[in-house]
Amino acid sequence: MAAPNEITVPQLLRRIGLPDAPVIVDISIDPDFDADPFLIPGSFRHPHTDLPGLTSRLAGRPCAVVCQKGLKLSQGLAAWLRSDGIAAEYLQGGKYAWRDHAGAPRIPAAAIPAHVGGSTLWVTRHRPKIDRIACPWLIRRFVDPGARFLFVSPAQVEGVADRYGATPFDIEGTFWSHRGADCTFDTMLAEFGLRTTPLDRLAKVVRAADTNRHDLAPEAAGLLALSVGLSRQFRDDTEQLAAGMALYDALYRWARDGQGEGHDWPGDRAP
Repeated sequence: MAAPNEITVPQLLRRIGLPDAPVIVDISIDPDFDADPFLIPGSFRHPHTDLPGLTSRLAGRPCAVVCQKGLKLSQGLAAWLRSDGIAAEYLQGGKYAWRDHAGAPRIPAAAIPAHVGGSTLWVTRHRPKIDRIACPWLIRRFVDPGARFLFVSPAQVEGVADRYGATPFDIEGTFWSHRGADCTFDTMLAEFGLRTTPLDRLAKVVRAADTNRHDLAPEAAGLLALSVGLSRQFRDDTEQLAAGMALYDALYRWARDGQGEGHDWPGDRAP
């Protein structure tokens, strides 16, 4: 019988990327992590010995606790958190089970930029449209939920990156940017090891809209229209990003399990 505070790999995999996904806490000890330096998407590392620090960091949010094998470390910490009123689950089988599950992406820890003030810090050109909203959505939903984004004038991106330790993206000549026919969103999927069927499907739409190749995906015209509308609706880029998160949440759900659905009126019209 499954424990009441246990979550399986397929269950967690289905929740990752959604706005209400649990906080994923990796409490693997350093030797175990160094031997296999990969992260479950959206997770962060935290020592199992620092319960007060973790409780503060969770701020009451539901979480999934992960260790190497899903045994004493994660089960014990999940139980302790639950005794403090936090909805905590442990991953059945731990990171080994995640690693061995077909289709479960793993992010190379070395691919994630260094944290600045407790989270990753990114900088790009102001007045975003498509790639510069899609990429922050991807990072916050799958890489670093607390990531911060700075939008500045194009000529100042590299200077701001240098002065504040931020990582530039979607800027010509930088690492996190377009490569050949691919856009920055594609680059991030590749570098973060996030090649899943739903994300690849979404990437095709983003690429088509961002590079004006609407023949690649019929949905690209709609994404472009909505993106232009958002940019006209908001003068503040940070407010636009907040609104854009909901847009890409919806697109991800379409890409994950809704792309086969159509619509007509009246609904009972014979084919």
